[in-house]
Amino acid sequence: MLKLIETNVVPMDLKQMELVLLFFGWQACDPSHYWGPGVRDAYIVHYIHEGRGTVFMADQQYELTQGQGFVILPDTLIHYEADAKQPWTYSWFGFKGVHAKAFMQRAHISAAHPVFDARDSDTFDRLYTEMVQSSKHNGGDVFNQSLLYRLIAELIASSPTGEQEQRPLSTKEEYIRQAVQFIENGYSQRTSILDIARAVGLDRTYLSGLFKERYGKSLQAFFLEYRMNRAAELLQHSSLSVSEVARSVGYTDPLLFSKMFKRVTGVSPKRSRSMESGE
Repeated sequence: MLKLIETNVVPMDLKQMELVLLFFGWQACDPSHYWGPGVRDAYIVHYIHEGRGTVFMADQQYELTQGQGFVILPDTLIHYEADAKQPWTYSWFGFKGVHAKAFMQRAHISAAHPVFDARDSDTFDRLYTEMVQSSKHNGGDVFNQSLLYRLIAELIASSPTGEQEQRPLSTKEEYIRQAVQFIENGYSQRTSILDIARAVGLDRTYLSGLFKERYGKSLQAFFLEYRMNRAAELLQHSSLSVSEVARSVGYTDPLLFSKMFKRVTGVSPKRSRSMESGE
């Protein structure tokens, strides 16, 4: 009999955070149990604890077994099926975030290569259990975020070595990395797009084009969403007033902040807070 357990983690829309755990689960599949062909809207890492199965993606077929895994990529057609005689048991971890694609690139995960061999199978074997246990305690959601980064680190460590692994960041990637770091450190200040471009040493139009190429949005849109998601966290997890939250994310005008917050999230700051509190 098929056994499936899934836990949803995120109670609010945080999909524009750097990396956020959405859900995780575990399944002991029946013989020949399958999913797809279909697409998902998140990255979902599957790790095989025992048994065997087959994955079909990008016109390729992969026969996988214990100690291996595969990653579903957003909006990428996939089909996977448990072996008829030795059906697999796997755990999975779904996540999104503006840095998710970059992390998968570092792990050499793509539609052309969606599988991996675990370098440290003990870590993958324990992750699901640790997430279940931590979810029972106050602060467990925060701890599970750290476990997600641990999962990503293991994927990167398990990726192929060689010349490609040692390849330094391209100039464009380095500019983006510097800009994102500047945003992370300076979002609470009266920082402008011009300040970010000057810190990186590029024309702001060119830098914005790099962000459009990498993230599908301009530098200005990226920066605004970053600030508003930080604001959303403060509104949900602190007793700060709306004006105090505004100043905490670099806005001296609470009315302008409220306007920008609603533009990004679809609701006002006060409404966002009341929705989460159940009022």
